[in-house]
Amino acid sequence: MSHNFSEMVDRRHTNSVKWDVADNELPMWVADMDFRTAPGIVAAIQKKAATWIFGYEEVPQAYFDAVQHWLTTEHNWTPQTDWMRFVTGVVPAISSAVRRVSHVGDNVLVQAPVYNIFYNSIVNNGRHVLSSDLHYADGQYSIDWDNLATKMADPLTSMMILCNPHNPVGKIWTPDELRRIGELAATNHVTVFSDEIHGDITTPGKGYTPFASASDTCAAVSITAVSPSKTFNVAALHAATLIIPDENRRNVVDRGINTDELAEPNAFAIDGSIAAYTTGADWVHDLNRQITANRQAVTAFVQENLPELHVIAGDATYLVWIDCRDVTTDTQALCQVIRQTTGLFITAGAVYGGNGHDFVRINVACPAERLADGLDRLKRGLQAFRQQNN
Repeated sequence: MSHNFSEMVDRRHTNSVKWDVADNELPMWVADMDFRTAPGIVAAIQKKAATWIFGYEEVPQAYFDAVQHWLTTEHNWTPQTDWMRFVTGVVPAISSAVRRVSHVGDNVLVQAPVYNIFYNSIVNNGRHVLSSDLHYADGQYSIDWDNLATKMADPLTSMMILCNPHNPVGKIWTPDELRRIGELAATNHVTVFSDEIHGDITTPGKGYTPFASASDTCAAVSITAVSPSKTFNVAALHAATLIIPDENRRNVVDRGINTDELAEPNAFAIDGSIAAYTTGADWVHDLNRQITANRQAVTAFVQENLPELHVIAGDATYLVWIDCRDVTTDTQALCQVIRQTTGLFITAGAVYGGNGHDFVRINVACPAERLADGLDRLKRGLQAFRQQNN
């Protein structure tokens, strides 16, 4: 690899949410990487900073052209740029869309276990969470199609939030699965908001399919959100793009993001995003090789040292989902003991719903040396948990 993913960057005392921990602790929880971002982004920000002026910004055509270029070259999808709208983040855009395309008291459908902030966007806006839980068997997750069809057909279901690829289980949905979701949504007049923020981070050779690209039907019912934030570790740039092929739906969402003041970029968002999408491909390809190696290292370590745990095989995200059922069904207590005894900070799975209470989620987007430290702490923490519960 031509880029350096082995540097042990010290992020303590830098206002980092992830690293706001005690000096002896190792955070491997929130989806924030410990790698320096792509050099093209840094150069673009430095060039912008050198102007010494940071007034109001507008979004130029070059931004949307860059998004289109990235999706074309990386994901074989060329959405029209007039389908696109700039927003300051995926989560605020989800909340805004919930308010615009559903009504108070409606159901918003999810597939648990799923990114926990989806629940906030639904409940905080007076809608009901309706989950068609993913089916789990033999260490694999799949869609329960009968259940999904039933819940999609509920008269109060007006919207679905699709996680594509799926966080936390790391699953890449196939084109056939996406088309089937699209057909169900079209039949039942349901809008599908596809959160594709993790779409760039996949095992080499196993790219994901954007939902709206799977079929004309999927495009017609869709709102897609993409962002450089997870891919390049630039969440604080606050930049994302909504892609909405249907004109009527686009107008409704557009009104919402303007009413909610989500359409004004900060001084570095545009330049940084354009640089990411036009200069960052090789960096991302190297990143994906590193993430894949880290996933493999976790799987091998667990198999050899912690056979009572089971790593769920996944080809997307830098988040590893681990089945702890043979140890405990209360992974909140497990994570507390691990943190108290070793300083390793990982996420208990209950917050993701579904069968998440049996799982933990570990962020492996870090240098191999730091990952090895985390795995050693995991082993020691599990031993401590066993001793306390025997």
